[in-house]
Amino acid sequence: MGSSDNTASPAEGTSDTTSVRTVNTDTIATPEAEAERLRNALVDQIREAGDARTPAVETALRTVPRHLFVPDAPLADAYANAPVNIKYDTDGTSISCASQPAIVALMLDQLEAQPGERILELGAGTGYNAALLAHLVGERGHVTTIDVDDDLVEGARAHLEAAGFTNVEALTRDGAVGHAEGAPYDRIIATVGAHGVPHAWLDQLAPGGRLVVPQRLKGSVSRSIAYEQRDGRWTSIGSRMNTFMPLRRGIADDDRRAIPLSKDGTVRLQAPAGQAIDADALTGVLEQPRAEEWTGMTVRAMESPEWMELFVSCSLPSGLIRMLFPQDAKGTLLTEDPYPSSTAAVDKGAVTYLARRLSEQKTPEGGKLWEFGVIGHGPGSDELAAKVAEAIRTWDRDYRGREASFAIQPRDKPAIEQQPGLFSLDTPLNRIVVDWR
Repeated sequence: MGSSDNTASPAEGTSDTTSVRTVNTDTIATPEAEAERLRNALVDQIREAGDARTPAVETALRTVPRHLFVPDAPLADAYANAPVNIKYDTDGTSISCASQPAIVALMLDQLEAQPGERILELGAGTGYNAALLAHLVGERGHVTTIDVDDDLVEGARAHLEAAGFTNVEALTRDGAVGHAEGAPYDRIIATVGAHGVPHAWLDQLAPGGRLVVPQRLKGSVSRSIAYEQRDGRWTSIGSRMNTFMPLRRGIADDDRRAIPLSKDGTVRLQAPAGQAIDADALTGVLEQPRAEEWTGMTVRAMESPEWMELFVSCSLPSGLIRMLFPQDAKGTLLTEDPYPSSTAAVDKGAVTYLARRLSEQKTPEGGKLWEFGVIGHGPGSDELAAKVAEAIRTWDRDYRGREASFAIQPRDKPAIEQQPGLFSLDTPLNRIVVDWR
């Protein structure tokens, strides 16, 4: 399982990949009453934020003991609304974690698993999500969970056994190929990020089945999309903003690479590995003169600009790419308030990123508003900033307040005719149509 990309490093000096350790059930001495108190407080927090919307998902979250699935984490960390990293790559990048509980709840809401159903999960991680699924489908149902690493699968099996779940099968294999031997499944959920949708996932769903997948659409912009087949077309029935660690070591990998923007490398893009970007041309670009263009588009406090982010990303050749930076880059290399999500566009040696500033305008109630702007560096950054700003204004003028729908098309099908508010995004496996009309 995964969550948003995380570059936190473990202790230095490890030359090999650090493996997750299985739980030792003989040494567990957790105060169960305190665990229950923390678990209920966590679920209360998730519910207040609008997730765990159904009684079934809420009960599962209040019942399944998350601390048994992250036995090396302190109890407070096990029940914090944050991911718990459990495995790192050789460069210190987290490659597996127990997902943020709010994200887990969000995706379980989307999946709507029912008692007695057969579920396939791609991305076993700690086994915690599989346990929640097992609770939702009950004794008459069955869950198959898959991960690419033997040590993760062994750990998940041990955790599930310690928690008393017997209706879950954990297997080692490439998640992109699914598990045809257990098909058909009523529902399939991917707890790893995908760009294209593997054909096996669609083929292994029963008629009327549902797929929930955190999908990178363009640049770094991702959404958790629930798909069902209707009239022979795989179309979305809903989506939520969400980013997961990508599929790896298989046929549908979606790796990332770091591209430095500052001379010291502390500010960098976390770009899709397959995206054509001239990294040499961008090294040190932030030290070049700055161009600014402010858009007039404003948001309220706590208002999510997630649909603007997707629209702008679809509108630009490079999409919007995640930019990583330390806090001390604010007000120095970067503006005071750089937008921290998918933010950067690139064109040859030019880069732009989104930024915010407090607006002189107010809401009708007198509340604060923040204006979005575009900051550019490098040759041609004036023109690139103008393109990004125009895309923001177009969304604000024509599409604000709308939610896009998504559809999966085969790559060999004739491409759609581009129209305002309609985008066609090619992936290595299929074509994703994004429609605001």
